[in-house]
Amino acid sequence: MLLTVSSFAQKARDIYNRYSDEKGVSAVYISPAMFRLIGRIPDLEIGEGDVNIAPLIKSLNGMYLLSCENPAVAEKLKKDVGRHIERGTYELLMEAKDDGDVTRMYTVGDEKTIKSFVLMAFEPDETTFISFEGEIPRDKLEEAIAKAAAED
Repeated sequence: MLLTVSSFAQKARDIYNRYSDEKGVSAVYISPAMFRLIGRIPDLEIGEGDVNIAPLIKSLNGMYLLSCENPAVAEKLKKDVGRHIERGTYELLMEAKDDGDVTRMYTVGDEKTIKSFVLMAFEPDETTFISFEGEIPRDKLEEAIAKAAAED
């Protein structure tokens, strides 16, 4: 399983590098050093202030985010990520569908720790890919997702 996680970390970096300079793609990479810095900030919260993400952030090793508004590139991105998800040991954590929008979250890990998290969101005009790796306590991630979902 460790091989699979490090394989996707490499694959996430490859996907990021492949698509980050494409026209119509916004890209963000956050390094482990930045996560260590952010993790030192007490009570870092998102949204209405009810979801504290500091316990999640300080344990991350890297994050890749691509937001694509170019339909041709978005289709290639969707296929690349889909192929890797199918080949790996990823578990579908959640799927949400609403009026043509689809969001899927996948994880790799065990009962206590998530080693890799992938989110893919498909909207009519935009496709988003987010991947992060680290030692994320599963209960903390599930709690943050539940609180964020309750706010919507």
